[in-house]
Amino acid sequence: MVLTQTDTKISVDKQQTKQASNAALASLLNLTFLPGIAFIWLILTIKNMPANGIGYYHAKLGIKLNIIAFIALGIVSALMVVLGGFHSAWTWVYVITYFTFVHTIFIVIAVWALTRSWSGLQLR
Repeated sequence: MVLTQTDTKISVDKQQTKQASNAALASLLNLTFLPGIAFIWLILTIKNMPANGIGYYHAKLGIKLNIIAFIALGIVSALMVVLGGFHSAWTWVYVITYFTFVHTIFIVIAVWALTRSWSGLQLR
C-alpha cells in the first residue's frame, strides 16, 4: 500500500516559516492565555509581511478565526442575558457548553494551523 503525499511544500525560507509560526502562535495565544494582547500582536505583525507569503496567510487565517470566535462569544453572552441573566442556573449550561464544544473547536483549529505553519504549509 502506497500513501501519496497531498501536501506540496513550496519554496519557503526560514524567515517566512518563522513569521507564519509567530502568526499562528499569536492566534492560539489570543484564544487561550492572552486575549486582546495577542490579537493586537497579530494585527501588528501582518503589516510587516509580504501579501503572497505563508506568514501573511497564517496571520490572515488567525485574524479571521479570532474574529469568528469573538462573534461566537458575543452570541453566547447575549443568549445568557436574554434567556435568564447571570443569576439563572441556565447561564452555567450556556457557558460550559460553549467552552466545552465551541471554544475547543477554535483552539484545535489554531493548534492545527500552528503545526502546519511549522512545516511552511497552509491549512487545508
